[in-house]
Amino acid sequence: MMYKDLYGMACGMLDRAYAPFSKFKVGAALLSKDGQVFTGCNVENSSFGATICAERTAFVKAISEGTMEFEAIAIVSSDGEAWPCGICRQFMKEFCDDDFKIITGDDEDSLKVYTMEEILPEGFRL
Repeated sequence: MMYKDLYGMACGMLDRAYAPFSKFKVGAALLSKDGQVFTGCNVENSSFGATICAERTAFVKAISEGTMEFEAIAIVSSDGEAWPCGICRQFMKEFCDDDFKIITGDDEDSLKVYTMEEILPEGFRL
């Protein structure tokens, strides 16, 4: 799958995001090593700590369906380029190798691709 395709699928999730407080909608599309794609969006909550990010939504969907090996994730926001928060970076590290790809950009013609190692150097697992 091309990174542009994955990015387009993440864009398609923006309409499903529930962000009445921040107004910052985020969509994600997670590519497994066997070619499956799991999508996610952010879902805010009045109890802010109960909010879940788009990235973790996609991962939880995949893991709950038995998929545990991942290749890449595309992330987009209602404001264009979006980066995983610290919690999401550590969450992804639990399930991804250092060469896992994170894709973002303002549009599909300006994509940026980074590795897990680049966005979370010296990450850890217990």
